Amino acid sequence: MSSSLPHVIILIGPTASGKTELAIEIAEYFKTHIHNVDSRQIYKSMDIGTAKPSKIQQKKIKHFLIDIEEPINQINVKQFQEIAQKSIKEEIKQDYLPFLVGGSGLYMNSITKGFFVPDVPPQNNLRRQLEEIGQEKCWDLLKNCDPLSTKKINFADHIRTIRALEVFYVTGKPLSTLKVQKPPKWKILELGLDRDNLKERIFQRTQNMFFSGIIEETNHLISKYGFDLPILETIGYREARDVLHNRSTIDKAIELTATKTIQFAKRQKTWFRNKNNPLWLNNKNLLKDAIIKIESFLS
Repeated sequence: MSSSLPHVIILIGPTASGKTELAIEIAEYFKTHIHNVDSRQIYKSMDIGTAKPSKIQQKKIKHFLIDIEEPINQINVKQFQEIAQKSIKEEIKQDYLPFLVGGSGLYMNSITKGFFVPDVPPQNNLRRQLEEIGQEKCWDLLKNCDPLSTKKINFADHIRTIRALEVFYVTGKPLSTLKVQKPPKWKILELGLDRDNLKERIFQRTQNMFFSGIIEETNHLISKYGFDLPILETIGYREARDVLHNRSTIDKAIELTATKTIQFAKRQKTWFRNKNNPLWLNNKNLLKDAIIKIESFLS
């Protein structure tokens, strides 16, 4: 290798773009493992609604950072960062090629760019209040308490706006003053996966989720952890919960879940354009293109 630094491969892309299947093919070729960087697949008993790699896929290639906590015990970005970096360092010690795969941009960048993340757990009551007043008023609040963050956060990014407000109200300090970067000493290759037919893929996957058990999975989570389990606000689970309580039909739930997922995928792609600079893979032959780029990076 041309560098003494550990080499790390990353595959990012929006939800339903086919990262899992491609990652397994890449991992098989390079005889390595996969670190799943997904903010929901870290939880047990959330398999169908998170499109978690199947047991067969996990048997074929070893996956890390999956099923590491019960859904009642939410893991924040800082905690995930610490767990993931420890796991990756262990892979490096054993002379494997660390391979990180996921669509959770903040979680991924906390690992690869070394963000210091404030140890502030989700404030669900505050989040609900901020959701109710709307993005425009939240943005005005953020401009007053943390104007520097408004220069780094897109006006339409309500998730990061609410998080910045949450940190300010809990700590009394602007998020912009708490964030520092200390990137790990790795040589990183970022590959990006996107699809021209992503909307169709999302709709098909949503249908599959509802006809292969997300409603039953949601019912199991409710019976075990209660109706108000915060993680059930995740797209898909919220709509499945509405079906269970006769507030929606399956057809409406599928339509709403697909619409929300398409909007989420759009936000993911905006994040990757603004915060990452991946080498986008050629959709005509994804595996071949990925192998060429990785071998060139390793040589």
